[in-house]
Amino acid sequence: MPAKSAAQQKAAGAALAAKRGDMKRSELKGASKSMEKSMSEIELEKMASTKRKGKPEHKTKH
Repeated sequence: MPAKSAAQQKAAGAALAAKRGDMKRSELKGASKSMEKSMSEIELEKMASTKRKGKPEHKTKH
């Protein structure tokens, strides 16, 4: 499941770092906090590894 925006990719990276123990879970905020709880390490890895080139900073709401 690739990230749809750069912000989503960054949040997945932070959640993955917390899940692996590279950063404290208490440091997570917003989307990364819920991603860490609801997604597996493999799902987070796929989303975090998405290339940012050509992605909008935030996904538009339509």
